Amino acid sequence: MFNSLSLKVIIFGFIFTFFSSFGQSFFLGLFNSSIRETLSITHGQFGSIYASATLLSSFLLIWVGKKIDDINIFRFAFYVTLLLAFSCFFFSKISSIIFLFIAVFLMRFSGQGLMSHTATTTITRYFTKSRGKALSAGWFGLSTAEFILPVLIVYLLSITAWQNIWISISILVLIFLPLTSFFLIKKLDFDTREQVDPTDSEIKEIKQWKRIEVIKDYRFYIVCLNMLAMPWIATGVFVYQSFITEAKEWGSFVIAQSFMVYSILSVLTLLGSGFLIDKFTSRKLLIFMNIPLLISTLVLFYFNNPITSFIFLGLIGISNGLANVLGSSTWAEIYGVKFIGSIKALTTALMVFSTAFGTALFGFLIDRGFSIEQIAMVSFVYILISLILLFFVRNKLNPQYI
Repeated sequence: MFNSLSLKVIIFGFIFTFFSSFGQSFFLGLFNSSIRETLSITHGQFGSIYASATLLSSFLLIWVGKKIDDINIFRFAFYVTLLLAFSCFFFSKISSIIFLFIAVFLMRFSGQGLMSHTATTTITRYFTKSRGKALSAGWFGLSTAEFILPVLIVYLLSITAWQNIWISISILVLIFLPLTSFFLIKKLDFDTREQVDPTDSEIKEIKQWKRIEVIKDYRFYIVCLNMLAMPWIATGVFVYQSFITEAKEWGSFVIAQSFMVYSILSVLTLLGSGFLIDKFTSRKLLIFMNIPLLISTLVLFYFNNPITSFIFLGLIGISNGLANVLGSSTWAEIYGVKFIGSIKALTTALMVFSTAFGTALFGFLIDRGFSIEQIAMVSFVYILISLILLFFVRNKLNPQYI
């Protein structure tokens, strides 16, 4: 299915999405208690610092992320690797609130932002006919990290200080990632592409949109409304899972066990979506992406039985698996790949921003006395409106051909 260079690009994407986990909320959250104990700060203080640092990283990503269109991919990946290694080392030195803000900003910017941006942009740019399957395989790196790292970190925290873990991660990043990048993508340049049948209608015949043109296109905002639903709603659910547990009287282990269903369905959907995208295109599948998420909000609104926790998070997992792949391939199909780095820098920044928005909105609504059922209905209304708008433009998402 894939030639040697194609496999190298996919492996590169897998490794970089795996290592992006060090800046993801699920990983940083594992150190929440240790950091709060070290600095003697509250949940609210930690959450405010985390959200504000995340917002700052999203703004900077818009500018820095577009540079991947202008320089060699290997060199860009090398710079990102150095920044991630430094960020991990800096994280081990947290000793004040100011250091915490800087450390979270660096991890969110280099890890969640630039690492995933580098991986998905490289795959999206290189592949054409097999883009869906390639993105699925690449994103499997993050799913693997979500499955392995929580258990590993909890064990390591029981035998060593959290600072030592971050120093070890920094060393690992500094040694492993430059070597793998050298062997996998050293020969890639801006124009490297997957080998395809020359008789097909190819990406070169599609209008290549610049970012300034994209932000003037009304379709971009409607698609974004749908793309951003998953990040802000899921982040709110993950960050405030204890609030949901208490409100539903599910018991402390129910949601933790439900995450297994979330992970399994997310991975299965992730792997299957690649084949569906290559067969039907991302544009046709986009309308189905948030339907499971929409149903999950109704489950949360109407039902209280602990078994519904598994259904609730399972549905979120299905939408998550679809969103990971569609979030990269859709833009390439509509706007081409020549300027995909700058376009994805914007959309990745919006995604990071939406995670901060979700954390802030859920917290605001909870502080104002909203029940979890009312918050679920707010989420339902947002998803429904975005889906209705997408339904009306679904046949206008085709690329412009030269």
